[in-house]
Amino acid sequence: MSTVQISAADVNKLRQQTGAGMMDCKKALTETNGDFEAAIDFLRKKGAKVAASRQDRESNEGVVIARASADGKRGVIIELNCETDFVAKNAEFVAFATAIAETAVENNPANIEALSELTVDGQKIGEAIIDKTGKIGEKIGVSKYEVVSGEKVIAYIHGNFRLGVLVALSANAADADAAGKDVAMQIAAMSPIAIDKDGVDASTIERELEIAKDVIRAEGKPEEMVEKIAAGKLNKFYKDSTLLNQEFVKDSSKNVAQFLETVQKGLTVTAFKRVALGA
Repeated sequence: MSTVQISAADVNKLRQQTGAGMMDCKKALTETNGDFEAAIDFLRKKGAKVAASRQDRESNEGVVIARASADGKRGVIIELNCETDFVAKNAEFVAFATAIAETAVENNPANIEALSELTVDGQKIGEAIIDKTGKIGEKIGVSKYEVVSGEKVIAYIHGNFRLGVLVALSANAADADAAGKDVAMQIAAMSPIAIDKDGVDASTIERELEIAKDVIRAEGKPEEMVEKIAAGKLNKFYKDSTLLNQEFVKDSSKNVAQFLETVQKGLTVTAFKRVALGA
């Protein structure tokens, strides 16, 4: 056992040089009696130095994992990135991303930084990512972490882990799981910007109105008609871009709000998140 006193400054210096976790750096310095070069070699064997050397690489591939809690009250989406499609399709990589998402569901961390401090298989997620980087040989990391809570939360993964959706319903209706999946598929396909028109921010509304007015004027319509026609175009925008007003993709005779009414009177969507890989 080393008798050399390892200071916090030494640990931080090694961390800055290698990108490794604080505890890994402390262990490396302890094991090597404070010898920085030997400590770096120690970390390289663990994959940490590889992580540092790949910080300038692009990691635009990866997977998106959506998970709901056992009680259906909360859901999370995480995006775990890597550099190549080959790694993204690797079963071990997908399993690692899934384990991170499940840990997030169970522990409800506040952000990605807090998530990295949680443990998977007895190791902090941040440290496990460094180890995986060393093993895989590609830069990897969690780039997105979204949370939704509600009376009934449904998680949906679209495609080959390239898009994840969470949708919260106002009640745990008898057919909530099936209905929630249908709405989640709607969100995946149609990418609404808000639940309804009340959720659209003022700047978006102003932009849509200005665009509509410019188009109407360019068409030569009288100025006294511009406001009325622009309002009609804004209503069309709400129909196309807000979830409850969108035409239901599985039954075009009704919108999403009307579909939910057929599941249970008063049933609606209270929150949703949509995460697409690299978006």
